[in-house]
Amino acid sequence: METADAQQPQTCCPIVELRQYRLHPGKRDVLIDLFDREFVESQEALGMKVIGQFRDLDNPNRFVWLRGFRDMPSRAKVLKDFYGGPVWKAHREAANATMIDSDNVLLLHPATPTSGFSFGNKERPGVGANEARSELIVATIYYFDAPVDGPFVQFFEKTVKSAVIGSGATVLAYFATEHSENTFPALPVREGENVFVWFARFNDAAAYQRHIAALTQSPGWPDEISKELERRLKREPEILKLSPTTRSLL
Repeated sequence: METADAQQPQTCCPIVELRQYRLHPGKRDVLIDLFDREFVESQEALGMKVIGQFRDLDNPNRFVWLRGFRDMPSRAKVLKDFYGGPVWKAHREAANATMIDSDNVLLLHPATPTSGFSFGNKERPGVGANEARSELIVATIYYFDAPVDGPFVQFFEKTVKSAVIGSGATVLAYFATEHSENTFPALPVREGENVFVWFARFNDAAAYQRHIAALTQSPGWPDEISKELERRLKREPEILKLSPTTRSLL
């Protein structure tokens, strides 16, 4: 008989950064090669979790990645240790040379106690791995005028999540804005945002297109659900279609 702990797998990271970098043309693979080789284990050794690294399929000059922390005080310490440490000092010039802007950062926490990422015993491909990845991760960002409240989370879980799962998506996790003061101001985050971000996985881009087609035919989606989202949101959702790098855990 399964225990309660077995039924509720431990989720990763009470604090998560969603980081979108705008890069110089043609430099994304340069940064990815450097990142996957030098910046994964070196960050995790200090207590961070490198959740995922991605190519944005709609923007060849955008690199997106997710990083997790135990809490805000420890975030301050581990970021100070990393950015003041030898690995970043050795490679920061090469990394920064690829970037136009690295300040597009959303600070998040799981919307419910069980809605964070869960990896179980999944292992990251090793340094030097070159296997092509076909999966697609889709991040949907909802923007609000005020902090996300319990009724919206319930609406998402009971209505939106059910509809997208029924149309072929695997919902991985969902988050809301973390409004704590930025504990490492040397790295800016987007202030004054109220967002709800959910992540879904598809086997490949074709599976995502089938999902979109099925979703438009699902009961309630074209009318009731879409209208309810439009009523609640202050702007159109932002959708990031993300292709994992070879060493991405997510």
